[in-house]
Amino acid sequence: MPQALISAQQLTQTIQIQQKKLTIFENLNLQIYPGEQVAITGRSGSGKSTLLGILATLDQPSSGTLSINGIAVEQLSEEQRAQIRLENIGFVFQSFQLLPSLSALENVMLPLRIQKNFDYAKAEQQALYWLNKVGLNRQSTQTPKVLSGGEQQRVAIARALIAEPKIVFADEPTGNLDGTTAQETEQLLFDLNRELGTTLVLVTHDQKLAQKCETHYELINGQLQKVQGASTSGERV
Repeated sequence: MPQALISAQQLTQTIQIQQKKLTIFENLNLQIYPGEQVAITGRSGSGKSTLLGILATLDQPSSGTLSINGIAVEQLSEEQRAQIRLENIGFVFQSFQLLPSLSALENVMLPLRIQKNFDYAKAEQQALYWLNKVGLNRQSTQTPKVLSGGEQQRVAIARALIAEPKIVFADEPTGNLDGTTAQETEQLLFDLNRELGTTLVLVTHDQKLAQKCETHYELINGQLQKVQGASTSGERV
């Protein structure tokens, strides 16, 4: 059995609302392995996006431990967690999160700009490569406002992959897309996942999309439940 790329133990997240403490989830255990495709579903407000943010080191749990690629992150500073993200993680968001004043090419280049020894010419070539990979080489100079929703999401996918992350987190990656465009985007995500050997962790309301993943968990009443038939690799919760 390979070492888990993401290992969460006893994760608990609570929030304070006025005088009451609300438990979003409690004592979650989760192991995600290199190259795995993992879907997390659940009703609105179940906490699945909160869990994704914690797994991606964007947020911190109230208690519990988390390791990414063998590194325990709960005691790290924000600067150190940012370095973990820089070296290991790419993001795809439902709302694309593209900077409107930048071209598609410049948006894709952004993750490389914060790396040490940034080389503009090299980064530009890498960005052009990834735009071509997602079928947008002709749109490289266009800004997001003139791109369709599907094209914007493809730019976001190229941006997520340009730094060759070990893990891609996707939060409702097809939620703002029409049916045909959503299917094309799903296929692109899975094709690139298989080609690059990245680990894909996505949150979705789309049960059909979740069923395409090797492993499918549902977050119900603050607990993760594995959906049977989603994976042949055995129980890992």
